[in-house]
Amino acid sequence: MKFVEEIVVEEFLPTIRSMLAADLRERGFTQREVADALGISQSAVSKYAHGEVTTSDAVSEDDRVCALVERIGDGLATGDMSRVQALIEIEVLIRRLEDGDLLADRHREHMPELREYDASFDVHDPESGARTTEQVRSSVRRGLRILRNTSGFAGLVPNVGSNLVECLPEASDVEDVAGVPGRIFDVRGTATIPSDPEFGVSEHVASVLLSARAAGAPVRGAVNVRYDPALVDDLRAAGYPAVEFAVDRDGSRDATRPAVVDAVRDADPDGPFVLYQTGGFGIEPITYVLAPDAPTVARIVRDLVG
Repeated sequence: MKFVEEIVVEEFLPTIRSMLAADLRERGFTQREVADALGISQSAVSKYAHGEVTTSDAVSEDDRVCALVERIGDGLATGDMSRVQALIEIEVLIRRLEDGDLLADRHREHMPELREYDASFDVHDPESGARTTEQVRSSVRRGLRILRNTSGFAGLVPNVGSNLVECLPEASDVEDVAGVPGRIFDVRGTATIPSDPEFGVSEHVASVLLSARAAGAPVRGAVNVRYDPALVDDLRAAGYPAVEFAVDRDGSRDATRPAVVDAVRDADPDGPFVLYQTGGFGIEPITYVLAPDAPTVARIVRDLVG
């Protein structure tokens, strides 16, 4: 794990200090005056002067860095700029370069996992899409851990497999829903989860979740399990409204399924609830548990069979 702050410390700061030291020496500053201006030791200035400090070509060749070094050097030499102002100007540039720019690019080189996010990604933004997507993935992982540790869950997995999903707060299509690639299957009595959660890998459960949300249900998590009237009755007895919906004639897996939307809108559940369909020609009957997030869904299932 590499932090962008490490990129700043290891690459940006040594480079801009080296550039400033060289600039000030060219303006006639003594080694002591350079040290005082930059707030570093004379031995550090000597190391910069003799090339004993590793610097970054990517930073030193950036036009904005070069322009700022010249402006600060001139300001410090003429006395028009204080050390505090110089510090602030450098900090401002650092923040700019961290926000989908030079330092963000260097960060991606050290952390390839960040490359999936667009160039505008700001690792410091508490409201960033990247942070939200990672939080959803983490939530699905927590839910999967609960299901994996629930001994009776494998017996609830239908023939088509199960999937535990959670969507982004403003989800509009299946690409906004995280689930298990390849679904969860019962392998000799053990619920097998093939890989880490990803977005856009569940059309089936994701479409049901999105349809329920389109009908106004306050849910972001869902799981599908086998249909059994006794199972639905147990869920209803546990306090979860059970809503039946008709199977789409064409077996549609569109992002929004009208039959689900109509059934949920009529029932108007205000918390976790159950959806189910009793099957049709070539279509397996399925039960869906929906709740505010994936861990809550998993706990409902755990409590049902635990």
